[in-house]
Amino acid sequence: MEKMIKFVDVTLCDGCRGCMVACKNWNDLPIEIEEFHGVQSHANVTANTWNVITYTEVERKDGGLDWLFRHASCLHCKEASCEKVCSEDAISHSKYDTVVVDEDKCVGCGYCVEYCPFDVIQLKTLKDGLVEKRKAYKCTMCIDRLDQGLQPACATACHAGSIVYGNKEELLAKAETRLQDVKDRFPNANIYNPKGVGGTNTVYLLADKPSVYGLPESPKVPTSAVVWKDYAQPLGKALLGVTTMAVVGAAISNAINNKGDGGHGHE
Repeated sequence: MEKMIKFVDVTLCDGCRGCMVACKNWNDLPIEIEEFHGVQSHANVTANTWNVITYTEVERKDGGLDWLFRHASCLHCKEASCEKVCSEDAISHSKYDTVVVDEDKCVGCGYCVEYCPFDVIQLKTLKDGLVEKRKAYKCTMCIDRLDQGLQPACATACHAGSIVYGNKEELLAKAETRLQDVKDRFPNANIYNPKGVGGTNTVYLLADKPSVYGLPESPKVPTSAVVWKDYAQPLGKALLGVTTMAVVGAAISNAINNKGDGGHGHE
């Protein structure tokens, strides 16, 4: 399958929030009323708001001011911490290489929320009759639209061309070209595709350092998450299998012995 990514050129974003509206509409997400945050509508993404336009005011060297906008959403890490720490295997990579959550498997433990370096996955409490259940939610890259050969809703709605979904190699080349184009205006411009998480399927062209946008400069998968997913969990399952087989074997052995004893009787 052709490798695809989402490329977000923040230098083209005008902060219209069209991507937010499109995401809400397509995914049927409920309205959230938050406290007043000034120009920015939401403080961060939530379980009901999967992408947010952030507004950051910065002072230029000439004393002027710039508004820096960013379409904040799941970056769909190649090596996703949320996936590694999920004990129920509820988080996985789809055939499009996007990170998705299986609601049926999710038990709402919250480990994914704690370990996500970008704070993009959140929990929501649902009511099933008298029972309350917690589930994790985040951007899916509109996987249901991708199945229909459509673009993610945010990319379709972006009138400025800031959000583009397409061939990985072509968009990475475009990112490099755009980086050179904006360097005169934004000397600190950079391509944000952190290697510590194996790269991401949402790649940014940022006008300034990642930290200016509230992004970690060098995110990486925590060692504890790697140890858990790649070593401890498989070993635990293997040992559980051995224990189960031992118990089953002992039960069968006992049954055979008891049958043997019953056949011969006792003196």
